[in-house]
Amino acid sequence: MADDIDIQQQIRGLLDEEHGLRTQLGAGKISVEEENQRLRTIEVELDQCWDLLRQRRARREFGEDPTGAQVRDAKVVESYQG
Repeated sequence: MADDIDIQQQIRGLLDEEHGLRTQLGAGKISVEEENQRLRTIEVELDQCWDLLRQRRARREFGEDPTGAQVRDAKVVESYQG
């Protein structure tokens, strides 16, 4: 199981990839469709990472073991309403 630092590094990596995709699109190296497809995947992965961090922090706050937090299915994470 990843710790908070690992999850945060994964988030940074995904954000860097997102930025790289926008740069590639601007340079004509990828199509809008390719960018949109990968961006959608990145968005879901980011939501899962943020959800996992929130779970870990909540477990810690309530005296539970943060390693019990689990990555939730994309369908679950994407159905949250803010």
